[in-house]
Parts: sequence; C-alpha cells; structure tokens
Amino acid sequence: MTRPTQPIRLYTFSLSGHAHRAELFLSLLGLPFEKIEVDLAQGEQRTPEYLQRNLFAQVPVIEDGDVTIPDSNAILTYLALRYDDSGRWLPRDPVLAAQIQRWLSVAAGQLVLGPARARAAVIFNAPADPRGPEITKALFSRMEAHLRDRPFFVGNHPTIADIALYSYTSHAPEGGNSLEPYPTLRAWLARIEALPGYVSMQRRPALQATPA
Repeated sequence: MTRPTQPIRLYTFSLSGHAHRAELFLSLLGLPFEKIEVDLAQGEQRTPEYLQRNLFAQVPVIEDGDVTIPDSNAILTYLALRYDDSGRWLPRDPVLAAQIQRWLSVAAGQLVLGPARARAAVIFNAPADPRGPEITKALFSRMEAHLRDRPFFVGNHPTIADIALYSYTSHAPEGGNSLEPYPTLRAWLARIEALPGYVSMQRRPALQATPA
C-alpha cells in the first residue's frame, strides 16, 4: 500500500459523525495521522485560517502534504484512490463505483436529514425536524432490505459506502431512533466494528452549544 511521507493532519470534532467517517477510514487503512480538534462551540471553524481549509466552515478536513481536502465523502474518495492500491474500498469498475456513489449520496442526504439531525437535536440542542422520524424509518427500512442478501452495501467486502453510512447509523439511538427493529442492519454494524483497525465514535450526553 502507498504510504504518506508524513502523518496526515485530520481536523475533527469528536462528536461529529462526518469527522468520524474520515478518522475511521484512516485507521482502517493503517495510515499515520494526527488529530486536531476544532472547537466548534468557540467558533474555531469560522476563523480566517480555517476558512482557507474549508470555506463552508465544517469538519472534517485533511491535509496530506500540500493537498487539502474538505468534506467527509470527498476525503473517503481521495484516501481510497490515493492509498488503497488494491482498489477494494473504491473499485475502478464503473458499475461498482456508481453503486458506491449512490450510497455516498444517501449518506449526504437521507442519513443527514433523518438520524443525524435527530441526534443533533438531542446532543447539540439543534432545531428538530418534524419529518425526521418518517425519513429515518423509511431509510432504515430500505437499508435493512438491501442488506438481507449481502454482507455489505456494495459487493462482498466493505467499501467507502459502508464507511460513509456507518457513523450516523450506529449512533441513531442517541437521537431517539431505535435500531432494534432492524436486525440485519445491526448485524452489518457489527461486521464494520469487527474490521481490523476499527475505532469507535465518542458518545456523550447533551451539550449546550450548537456547532455549525
């Protein structure tokens, strides 16, 4: 496997599922990295210095030498193409790559609109979306059905689609969305957690500040 010449710098926030995606994938790839906590409650993401890394004032961001990549799904794509010589995490086959992109879109769409926002309402006192329970139920039902005849979301081994979907799915109960009705989904979570290099995401009771 290709290795970075120096540790990758990961700008993160320990309670962010988006940031956890990047940390989890860095760890699964066995890449050296340095975590830099961004204090969202104090507005560090809005400083001029940080806005040069991500003009949307969000975590995560990675710096790999002179390359800066913001956005969790963009980071997953970059790391897979740059450091996974096997092509397992992001296959070069156009059909498989398209299937993975479909689930990356779900991770940036329904997963955020449903379980991630419900969790933010509890953890960060963010505004609750009344559509959240309906969105989450529909999403988890479709994920459950998709996984009934396969171990992972695309193919027979994990890809960046699984990494993108894992963090906010596993922490859905923190937003009041139980995973008990979805045994196949819970079995998939366990498979991710059994991967060599797996790292968990921090769990914490409700905070007062609302990060951007």
